[in-house]
Amino acid sequence: MDQVQDEFGRWHHAYQLESGQTQKHELSETRFWVTLLDSEWQVRWERNAGETDKTEWCQSISHVLPSSEVNTMRFVRPDEGDTVMFMPALADRPTMIRPYQPLTIPAGRECTIYVASLVWMRILVGHTQTQLLEMPLAEPSLTWVGRSTMDGDLCYTSPTYARLVLDAVPRRPWRAISPVRICNRRPEPLLLERFSLPTPVLPLYRNSRRQLWTPKVTVVCETDIAEARLRVASKTPPEAGECEMLAASRTRNDRGVLTKALDRIFG
Repeated sequence: MDQVQDEFGRWHHAYQLESGQTQKHELSETRFWVTLLDSEWQVRWERNAGETDKTEWCQSISHVLPSSEVNTMRFVRPDEGDTVMFMPALADRPTMIRPYQPLTIPAGRECTIYVASLVWMRILVGHTQTQLLEMPLAEPSLTWVGRSTMDGDLCYTSPTYARLVLDAVPRRPWRAISPVRICNRRPEPLLLERFSLPTPVLPLYRNSRRQLWTPKVTVVCETDIAEARLRVASKTPPEAGECEMLAASRTRNDRGVLTKALDRIFG
């Protein structure tokens, strides 16, 4: 049957389906289909790790289903509502950012790097916006960060360019930009080979250009202790422009300040 092409996909937007219709989405490394039937919702999805150069979120509505080999999940309709909405969320574990090229911060100096971390997708349906599921938009890899196998954190890992200039950060609808200010107050240089971004304590925002942002994270490495102070700003940075919150942080951090061992932040 003929497909009905629509605009590019977007977050926090109610899409309306008729019974029997399927909405197909392609973004990041994920392709999925949401189908509305008289008594149920169905979600089908598959991964393609080779599709890493996408820049747009493509979506269309039709009566066409993928092959039966695609993963399928069925959900009883929570109410008579016929809308589906997609909301982003940051990872439920810290995300280990690995710059492709290590960066050295001299003693007594500081810098701000911009990193883009992959978001998870929440699928909400009906009048009550009931969440059917939450899934990462690429298969996450896990790594252990800490001084031993008993003392540390299990993190997701994400390669990145760790840009020093915001304009050099590639913009993707499925990645959230986080400014990270690192202050090296130690008497020796700090080699930044990897950095643990505390994604569970970060809220997620969207600006007027439909870009996802988090507040700035500041890490201060002191001279006389083996710990670093990590502070999360209370609002988005000025370079993000006017923003609206799309997701609260998964873990509350009322003080906004964390103190962690250096090897849990820089691996």
